[in-house]
Amino acid sequence: MNPNTRGLNSAWWALRIGLGVGPFLAGLDKFFNILTDWGMYLSPIAEELLPMSATAFMRTVGVVEMLVGLAILTRWTRLGGYVAAGWLVAIAANLVTTGMFLDLAVRDVEIALAAYTLARLTEARQTADATSPVPMPEAVGLRGPRTAA
Repeated sequence: MNPNTRGLNSAWWALRIGLGVGPFLAGLDKFFNILTDWGMYLSPIAEELLPMSATAFMRTVGVVEMLVGLAILTRWTRLGGYVAAGWLVAIAANLVTTGMFLDLAVRDVEIALAAYTLARLTEARQTADATSPVPMPEAVGLRGPRTAA
């Protein structure tokens, strides 16, 4: 394996694991509020527009986050990365409208950039896999049947 490819591969795996496990666990915690009281991050403006209670909405958010995390960890990494990027920008916008948690909004935009990067790296990996030539048996040290000379 090319040393440059190895570095890109390890970066891809780090992003994939971090951006898959993190949203999944945060989504799961929307049902338990162990890490924090997630409802406090919901903008009053958003809460006014909701057709359901804030608790029900946050649990719905939790399900979406778990699905996005699973998508990233499975064969839908590229799609999950793009969805996570958009989702995180939406969360940042919600946080800005609270007038508080601006530090978390900045953090979420940064994580959105990481999710976008994961999606783009996944595309590059898929393109490289599709365009790399299939090695011929001779190239990998295998020889066909011997023929009498």
